[in-house]
Amino acid sequence: LKMSWLWLYLPFHLLTAACLCHSIKAPTTGSQQSFKSSLFNFYHSLILADGKETTVHLLKDIPKRYYFVLEEGRAPAPFTVTVTPCDVPIEWSILVHKASASFLGKAAQGDYDTQEASKSQKVPSMVPTIFNYKGNSVETYVGMSSHPALYMLEFLSTERDTHITVYLTTDTTSGHLYPELPLDPRIDVIGIGHTTVTLTWKHSPSVLQHRENIQYCLLVNEKHNYKSLCAAETAIRSSGMKLPPTLALSLSPYLLEPQQVMILSNSELSIINKASSGEVRQICMGTKNTYTVPSLSPSTQYYFDVFVVNLLTNASAAYTGTFARTLEEPEPKVMELKDGKVIQVVLDGKKQKFYSLQYQARHKKVQFAFQLCHGQVWVHVTKNGKTVASENILGLRYLSLKGKLLDTYLVQLRSTEESNSSVKVQVSSHFHKPLFPLLPESLKIKSFSKLRTCNSVTIAWLGTQEQSKYCVYKKRIEENQVWMELQSTDRCSGPESRQKSEKVLCKYFYDINLQRAVTTETIKGLDAGTLYLFDVYLIGPSGIPVRYHSKVVKTRKKC
Repeated sequence: LKMSWLWLYLPFHLLTAACLCHSIKAPTTGSQQSFKSSLFNFYHSLILADGKETTVHLLKDIPKRYYFVLEEGRAPAPFTVTVTPCDVPIEWSILVHKASASFLGKAAQGDYDTQEASKSQKVPSMVPTIFNYKGNSVETYVGMSSHPALYMLEFLSTERDTHITVYLTTDTTSGHLYPELPLDPRIDVIGIGHTTVTLTWKHSPSVLQHRENIQYCLLVNEKHNYKSLCAAETAIRSSGMKLPPTLALSLSPYLLEPQQVMILSNSELSIINKASSGEVRQICMGTKNTYTVPSLSPSTQYYFDVFVVNLLTNASAAYTGTFARTLEEPEPKVMELKDGKVIQVVLDGKKQKFYSLQYQARHKKVQFAFQLCHGQVWVHVTKNGKTVASENILGLRYLSLKGKLLDTYLVQLRSTEESNSSVKVQVSSHFHKPLFPLLPESLKIKSFSKLRTCNSVTIAWLGTQEQSKYCVYKKRIEENQVWMELQSTDRCSGPESRQKSEKVLCKYFYDINLQRAVTTETIKGLDAGTLYLFDVYLIGPSGIPVRYHSKVVKTRKKC
């Protein structure tokens, strides 16, 4: 057989034949009526392109038809039709009309007589449907015919509006649009951890033949398996997430870097290295057929789909998806807090893990003290399993609690940002011997713009009703260092961490009247037009320092 596409003249010929049928005044026979109906259906169908993937949009309960023509040739040849549903299950079928070359020729000339055709039995007859399928899997029909024929494909969606892709080819010798799957297309789970799953699968024959044009891509999500990339793209779009118009989730041939991770979250596409609930991860790893998926959540079920992708045509074939549940996270190690002892905890922001501390009360009243050193920290405190406090720590925070002897307190700490955070923690039953100094109402340092000169700066800060030591330090910085200096400040470090050359002075003061517990200091000997970072340390009776918020001031350039 030889394939020919009659898209310029076939509809006109069929219309001509249909008009001839309608012009017959004599009663029509059953076969003639069937012929007219068939011609009407074909005339209202679209031609299916050969060798190209066609996207078909379906409206609910409205069938859509496409056709192609096979005419008489020297020998029969096969043809294939592949249909990929991109959403809900659909119904599709293939019907065929067989006709002689003379019938098509007379219809083309417009002098075909249907009554004569009925007598000579040259009217094309409809054979039973040669193929029918209902579902949402990718399905391929391979056919062969030795007769001139019109083939019609009919598609129907009964659930909702959707779209599909259809691929027809009559050239089975020049290679495949879709990569080939191995005889066993299953994905094997060979390793499961708390945050990782290791997968392996058999190589596609296409990878062995065309390694430079083929790659494997993995889709990871927490909902269900996808039978095609087309289906995955549709599901993500319907959830309200945005996809780049040229990339979407159908793998771009330009994604050649191995182990690229694209995550859809917060309605935007971003390339990051971790997963969160509800995200879809797409990972392309070249031609490797073993991969360990990292950064998963413990005790969570994930679904894994592997697609082998032709980078030249962007067509893909799906392995049989699998799923696995990560292991439960082991109980965090709990460190015992000792009465009156201060510990400093460094929290890993990337892993977002809890750090747990436990304390058994020796008195009815206990007091926790938290001093934020760096970053942002969230604290959660329970007493005998019941929550008594849950908040972010800002500066120095005291938490006084009342209970019973031998009550068990559990303190859980976690960094609320991706960088590392640190905090000092102390618990004590001796309220009259606080470890941290008494704090003023505010830890801000104020500078006076009107008192600023080319070589001096005047600053002020609040004190307390308790006699305490205050030390002032200065540091010369550049314009581009301001943000980094303020962000990297360790608020728990004391004067011992500073260079001796940065020290300005130390002094004691207090005032019973808090309204008058304010002190000022003029720092001289500075350079004109220069930025300086000023710090004040408050050191109480216990010797533990508290750092005021750093202040950046620039001296006048001209005086």
